[in-house]
Amino acid sequence: METGQGLRIAIYSQDGFGLGHMQRTTSIAWELYRLRPEASILTFSDSQLGQFFPISPHHDYIKLPSIAKEGPGNWKATHLRMSFPEILQLRKELITNTLLNYSPDIFLVDHMPHGAMGELLPALESMKHFGLHAQNVLGLRDILDSPEVTINRWQVEGAYDVIERFYTRILVFGMQDVYDVAEKYQLPESVSKKVFYCGYVANLDTERNAYTIRARYLAGKPADTRLIVVMAGGGADAYQMMSTLIEALPIVLEDQPVSVAVITGPFMPAELMADLERQAGRLPIQMLEAVTDSTSYISAADLVIAMAGYNTTVEILRMKTPAILIPREGPSAEQRTRARLFAEKRWVNMIDPDELTPDNLAQSISSYLRHPNGLKPSTLPNLSGAAVAARHTLAALASKKEGSHTQAA
Repeated sequence: METGQGLRIAIYSQDGFGLGHMQRTTSIAWELYRLRPEASILTFSDSQLGQFFPISPHHDYIKLPSIAKEGPGNWKATHLRMSFPEILQLRKELITNTLLNYSPDIFLVDHMPHGAMGELLPALESMKHFGLHAQNVLGLRDILDSPEVTINRWQVEGAYDVIERFYTRILVFGMQDVYDVAEKYQLPESVSKKVFYCGYVANLDTERNAYTIRARYLAGKPADTRLIVVMAGGGADAYQMMSTLIEALPIVLEDQPVSVAVITGPFMPAELMADLERQAGRLPIQMLEAVTDSTSYISAADLVIAMAGYNTTVEILRMKTPAILIPREGPSAEQRTRARLFAEKRWVNMIDPDELTPDNLAQSISSYLRHPNGLKPSTLPNLSGAAVAARHTLAALASKKEGSHTQAA
């Protein structure tokens, strides 16, 4: 039930490796605020950049000790000199004690129904035991991992049982006709009835400085110079893609003058950034660690070259900028799957990381610049995910009263 101080919403956003989860939950929080401006929103996050994005009023953060995923079901502490069991116990207690005191009306959990290594289970059990009446809503990215890996992990970790026992609704931040999460991950029929496909969650920022950015990079250049923007979200694993781009650029320049902005991302190690600077030499490349208006850079570009993370990819679709996606090799199949499916929809082009060479990349870039309107999408992406997810999250308040989980039209 709602408290005397107004609606209380809690969000769990595990994002130790990149920026995508924080971007999605922040965008949804803004939409929740627009619908219920009196609500308080408290986010649990372990991202080093917990407040990298502008937050809505009445929105605050609990910073959890940071951890990072090394592989399916395998995590490590990234900063504190503690064993993983110790840091996991610390996180469990922080989450559980805070939720019991905060007493949310809605608990929106991003990505992992039981949390990293099951860290949400004590909180979910405790809230139920003490009768807090929180409506738990699970938000899933369009693609988690390959079906085989996800199904295996969820079976081992008991995620299917957790979803069935604790969650009122499951929101998918994607389109069913692109990737049917209920089918791919073999959700039981009782759980499938709780699934709502919201569309892709886009950054709510508006493009502000595209004209200024183009003027900055193209000033004094020949009239046919094209602007290429290279980006990779947090950038922790972007070195190989960016190094290959630098090797490919002299080949591209034989046919077409270009100016290149490379945004390495805040998580790329300093020594690798320095090495990219050295490789770039006298080429028409400007290296940037991060920008506050990535949407403007995407809009300003004639071509974007990017990894296939959720947030970067959705922003490319929103700006309708031609793009070449180069998904990362691992540790999951998520990016490869997304890039392949989006390429099949003719929303983007892609190069598989196993086929990434300077020659292949140069050929793809030159082809795009010669025929910028070559891709004709078969369907258009649904980019209204933040607003739809916010509405479904708030609608969970009525689920207990209604006594059913039937999907709204």
